[in-house]
Amino acid sequence: QVQLVESGGGLVQAGDSLRLSCAASGRTFKAAAMGWSRQIPGKEREFVREFVAAIRRSSGITYYADSVKGRFTISRDNAENTVYLQMDSLTPEDTAVYYCAAESGTVYAPFSPDEYSYWGQGTQVTVSS
Repeated sequence: QVQLVESGGGLVQAGDSLRLSCAASGRTFKAAAMGWSRQIPGKEREFVREFVAAIRRSSGITYYADSVKGRFTISRDNAENTVYLQMDSLTPEDTAVYYCAAESGTVYAPFSPDEYSYWGQGTQVTVSS
């Protein structure tokens, strides 16, 4: 059984930074790709799951949404099966529940929710103005 456990969310002011962590448990699980998506408040989860960053395990290639490029940095610790999201220069528009996603198989479209089999429970990030 694979579980993703997120941590690091909270309430900050505009311009501040936060670092999210997501640890994947499961004795033999190795994620081929991991990513972070977010749900904007007031929108149905099933309709909006905007990916903001993703990373491939083997190559370390990273992907970013335009809205966070230059402010967010995704990284991974393969030995710990953990992915991080460093979020700098946060704005109120970044307020959302952030979900970690992981997939052990081949991921062709890192920003497509359908590519991922495993999801965390979500961590709230609130940025006040």
